Amino acid sequence: MHWAEDERHLVSASQDGKLIVWDAFSTNKIHAIPLRSSWVMTCAYAPSGNYVACGGLDNLCSIYNLRTKEGAVKVARELSAHTGYLSCCRFISDRQILTASGDMSCMLWDIDAGVKIMEFNDHTGDVMSLSLSPNKNIFVSGACDATAKVWDIRSGRCVQTFTGHESDINAVQFFPSGNAFGTGSDDASCRLFDLRADCELNQYTHDNILCGITSVGFSHSGRLLFAGYDDFNCNVWDVLKGTRVATLSSHDNRVSCLGVSSDGMALATGSWDSLLKIWG
Repeated sequence: MHWAEDERHLVSASQDGKLIVWDAFSTNKIHAIPLRSSWVMTCAYAPSGNYVACGGLDNLCSIYNLRTKEGAVKVARELSAHTGYLSCCRFISDRQILTASGDMSCMLWDIDAGVKIMEFNDHTGDVMSLSLSPNKNIFVSGACDATAKVWDIRSGRCVQTFTGHESDINAVQFFPSGNAFGTGSDDASCRLFDLRADCELNQYTHDNILCGITSVGFSHSGRLLFAGYDDFNCNVWDVLKGTRVATLSSHDNRVSCLGVSSDGMALATGSWDSLLKIWG
């Protein structure tokens, strides 16, 4: 799932073959978009609120225009160049989108032209997640090679590589300031890495947490780190102290995705129990 910048709407994708745009205040569905492939792994909301995107085992990034005059939302573009599944996509603007794939690469696309502008190759395992920096010039990716890499979109080069995790990195998310990012891994730890110090700052683990992390997100201030786990829980960590401050447990299956709204007022968690839950 992914929040819109307006703090009210969010998009979710499920293997029931639907891409749904929700009003988080009323819980009403605004759009229910049937997908050509139900094997979807990621979805994204454009900053303008005009477009949503999704992708998965079809190796495509499908872009949908929500502002069509006809009424029914249809595919505006299908972006095809990846040779593996699409694990993550994030809009830079209405005209550009970043994708991460199981083919070990990330790509930057021109949506209007429907073509790949740039390819980012340096990982040696499936790329599972990406997060765009607040300044939109750099992004971070996390992969099954247990590394997180920072990329400069202007040059197309990897500018930093962060190691430390002992297994696949499933999720990455920039810190609100853009100077650090959080990761979640199958090694049962979350970590905080700092770009300026070029090192790991903190680890978020507990003796009784033995399962992997699927998703991570920061509170608006950056003081809290939310992490979704395979054991059906969402744990809340104090970023500075490295301690667990709360456990959100109401899902009946693994927490597969989460996101904090841009104003920091709500957390959404999505689960294999087929529910999305909003936490205030």
